[in-house]
Amino acid sequence: MEDKLFKRVLVAVDGSENSKRALNIAIEIAKAFSSELFVINVVPPPVYYGDTMGSPVPLPAIQEYYNYAQNASKKLVEDSVEECRKKGVDAKGFSVDGVSSVVDAIVQFAEKEKVELIVVGTRGLSGLKKLILGSVSSGVVSQAPCSVLVVK
Repeated sequence: MEDKLFKRVLVAVDGSENSKRALNIAIEIAKAFSSELFVINVVPPPVYYGDTMGSPVPLPAIQEYYNYAQNASKKLVEDSVEECRKKGVDAKGFSVDGVSSVVDAIVQFAEKEKVELIVVGTRGLSGLKKLILGSVSSGVVSQAPCSVLVVK
């Protein structure tokens, strides 16, 4: 008996339209191959900037933003997992924070869970829309331990 293709699929979501399309494609792949589906969102640590006069942004404001980002990430993952369930796919969701790199977090998760396919969208919410691939999708493609499907 031949092993089935894509037993374990990971989709990275960030709330952008391209990541919503990536989620829908990952759901269809999981259905087609009876795959185990993982949904991940990564919260990068807040960047500490001073204002234009060189005064630092107050630490409580940075922590408040980070708390907001963590809560938004959990909600995004919960909503994405619910979308999977509505379409007949059982998925496991993960909100990851406390990491220095979004790309590293996705790649390390894929390695740890022995994922065979990562699905990501291009040009998420990270800006620089003129790039052919977003910095996260490009980094995942170059560093992933498995196949990567990039969705436009």
